[in-house]
Amino acid sequence: MQYSNRYTYTLFAMFIFCVSYTSCTKKIIPEKPALNNNIVDTLPLSDIDIPVQIPLQPIVKMAESQIELQYVSDGYPNDFVVDSCTTRYMYRFRRGPVKLTGHGSELKLEFLGYYAIAGSQRLCAGVGSSQTAITPWSPPCTCGLKEAERRVQVGYTIDMRLNSNFSLQPLIKSLKPVPLDKCNMCFWSYDITSTIMDRLLVQMDDARKAIEDSIRIMQLRPKFQQLWDSLSNVISLAGLGYLRVNPEKLRISRLHVQNDTLVFSLGISARPVITQQKPAPVLRTVIPDISDFQLRSGFSLHLDAQLDYDSLSRILNQKLYKKRIDIEQVGKHVIIENCQIYGADGEKLIFKLDFSGSETGTFYLTGNPAYDVSTKQLSVNNLDYDIRTKDMLVKTAKWLFNKKILQVLQSYTKFDLNTYEKSLISQVNNQVPKELYPGVWVNGAVNAVTLDRLMPSKEKLIVRLSSTGNLRLTLTKLEW
Repeated sequence: MQYSNRYTYTLFAMFIFCVSYTSCTKKIIPEKPALNNNIVDTLPLSDIDIPVQIPLQPIVKMAESQIELQYVSDGYPNDFVVDSCTTRYMYRFRRGPVKLTGHGSELKLEFLGYYAIAGSQRLCAGVGSSQTAITPWSPPCTCGLKEAERRVQVGYTIDMRLNSNFSLQPLIKSLKPVPLDKCNMCFWSYDITSTIMDRLLVQMDDARKAIEDSIRIMQLRPKFQQLWDSLSNVISLAGLGYLRVNPEKLRISRLHVQNDTLVFSLGISARPVITQQKPAPVLRTVIPDISDFQLRSGFSLHLDAQLDYDSLSRILNQKLYKKRIDIEQVGKHVIIENCQIYGADGEKLIFKLDFSGSETGTFYLTGNPAYDVSTKQLSVNNLDYDIRTKDMLVKTAKWLFNKKILQVLQSYTKFDLNTYEKSLISQVNNQVPKELYPGVWVNGAVNAVTLDRLMPSKEKLIVRLSSTGNLRLTLTKLEW
């Protein structure tokens, strides 16, 4: 009997220990919410149109090198050119500095020339090619040799066309020389100016052909390939992540001339994305051919900023760690130990909260992210227990199914994006002005950023932004 009592006491003690141990270690751990990652959404194509300015001084230098400083008649200064049986002449022409002007798509290269003429005449008998001289040549008369040189306006018009393969197609015409001063020779007041102008035009046409050949061999595609490569690179936004432009199309307007600057607009269609983690490098692609469109500027940008849930979880944990929520009605309390955020189905955010206090365990909340344009705050609406958490709390710890817990947590699920937006604009604008490559500068600014949509994917919160602004490229140095 004594042995039996000791055995009974031992079994009772073991039972009390098991009950006590089980009640102390039992945790509330509901099933995870269902994760459906059914985001079917394509980032709209962004159109970015950038005016490009190229100084035309290289073309002036090229013209200076192709157009001779001086033109003279054959045999000058020892021999005359016999224009007909009755007339002979020689001339010297020198040009001044080349000046460049332009309007629309037409470029004009002009310079002031200075010429001098010497000539003489004689009497001939007969007509046409059968004429024969009957007097010797008269003593030479001069124009612009013993007095001031005569002036003539000379130049070219150039209509620059850019082909789809980035080659230049110059349409150059020689302007008919316009004499500002005429040469009336001493013999019979013979005006030889038109004869000299015709000869000069022939020599100018030779220079025109050389200019056309020089322009046609200019290599623009490598320059634009460099630009395309830079747009395809990952751009670091210090402290805010990494920008990938993801260019898809390229367009370019007809070329226009404004004074001594060539102006056109470079159009890019792209789907830019900002990520917090540096993405893998993109393989180099060949720049696509271009097509013409009207000159325009400015950009309308649609941008996806992909925010890591780990970063958002850290922000929320800084607010909630060890936060105590007292439920006075039942004399119990909850202490938040950890919070983890992730998303589902493109609509909901899921909050996993580990807690201690009167009970220990985990519960899941769901809510819809929303953005207030006036306050620029990201918040979570309709915060509630996930259905699986509800079912478990009703069965195990109904007191946790309490609106006060939701109200307190709701107040902490707000994120101020105003600072992020300002920092984003500042970081982007700090990238300009910037020299992308030697002689290639980008200027401009982002004017505004607005939040259009929030999409919680399984791994990232996608924040879709729209932006407007202006950019401008200036090529200050050209190497053909």
